[in-house]
Amino acid sequence: MTWSEEEFAGADLGDKRLNRRLVKLAERFADKPTASIPGACPDCSETQATYRLFDQAHNGKRALEWQRILTPHRERTQARIRQHRVVLCLQDTTELDFNVQGIDGLGPLSFEAQRGMYLHPTYVVTPEREPLGITDAWMWSREPKAADGTRPGVRESLRWTEGYERIAEMASILPDTRLIYIGDREADIVELMRCARDLGNPADWLIRSQHNRSVHRGRKLWAQTLEGDALGEIEFTLAARSGQMARVVRQQVWARRIDIPDGLGGLLGVTCVVAKEMNPPAGCKAVEWRLLTNRTVADFAAAGELIDWYRCRWEIEIFFNVLKNGCRVEALQLGSVAKLELALAVYMVVAWRLARLVRLGRTHPDLAASELFTEAEWKGAYILAKKKPPTETPTLREVIRQIAKLGGFLGRKCDGEPGVKTLWLGFARIRDFVEGVEHMRQLQNS
Repeated sequence: MTWSEEEFAGADLGDKRLNRRLVKLAERFADKPTASIPGACPDCSETQATYRLFDQAHNGKRALEWQRILTPHRERTQARIRQHRVVLCLQDTTELDFNVQGIDGLGPLSFEAQRGMYLHPTYVVTPEREPLGITDAWMWSREPKAADGTRPGVRESLRWTEGYERIAEMASILPDTRLIYIGDREADIVELMRCARDLGNPADWLIRSQHNRSVHRGRKLWAQTLEGDALGEIEFTLAARSGQMARVVRQQVWARRIDIPDGLGGLLGVTCVVAKEMNPPAGCKAVEWRLLTNRTVADFAAAGELIDWYRCRWEIEIFFNVLKNGCRVEALQLGSVAKLELALAVYMVVAWRLARLVRLGRTHPDLAASELFTEAEWKGAYILAKKKPPTETPTLREVIRQIAKLGGFLGRKCDGEPGVKTLWLGFARIRDFVEGVEHMRQLQNS
């Protein structure tokens, strides 16, 4: 079975032909993630079949909803979650800018003149940052502001609380795995914390604090946490980002259990963890995180574990980068938001797979390449590099590096491990090669 046959096994789109088309479409998008829909499909008939699948979004009473496309992947994701003692459920929102596209149903973005929509997925990873899949998502377009400056429609902050509720529901069917809900500062909503408390905290939560709340006798949350001696010091390498080189960060850590107002006249017990860089290099802004959680922090090790988990939140930013720049979803030319949602459901699974391949190459480098690539694919990586393929199946790391080199990765000692971009560029070349070989064989056998 191909990866898409496994990932979308059991898909029920209301027609067996649509089920088969979904599997084939996921393969096409994964083979050429940067291509347009016509560019990803090998001929006109497949291109038309793809557009017919997306046309099902407007098929009257039998209209296809994007959740049905994601359902089999969600089931496979839950199966992967069951294999781990702890998993991290990352949530965040990204803007999808379709400003130049004539698509019905788009709404304003950060600026009222921008046209697009929003995506808010739940992206599940292990504490070792291995992507397991997407278990949930929200997609929506904003209503334009009214004359008084208010925006009609559902309050957008509800997605954070509802996101926790969906994770809590999943926790009930995964009793042997502890689920950790992780969000950035926008998730600092007392309604969310109160919801988790009232449900009995079936899933833990860990969010970055945005509001320096007043606590006992008018004192402030962050200042009270910093009282007393630090629990200890942690050190890690902050990865290079736009305009910022990688560097070593050393932070002192404090933690304190504090009661905060629950918004209903009562109190809510939380643990506040502060990780503060004391002596940043000249010209660098100090890295400081203030985290809130329902968990009790008994010692420095427990506080350090929470900080490590929060640092994994960056994986959802990588996922968004793959989705927007690797899969180029903002270039989709579909006629309506409903069609876009169907395409995005497929592309989210494709983006997850690309990110997973890169991470597995780092966390499980000795895994046999045949676990994730066909023989034609891994041999093609060597042939395109003008190398003789090994007689025995190589490791996953070896093949990923070969594919990434086809996408521009130099592979020098100082280059570290390849990133997602070079992998998706290299994999597009691999698939062109494999399809060419398969076509030649068909011609020879005909």
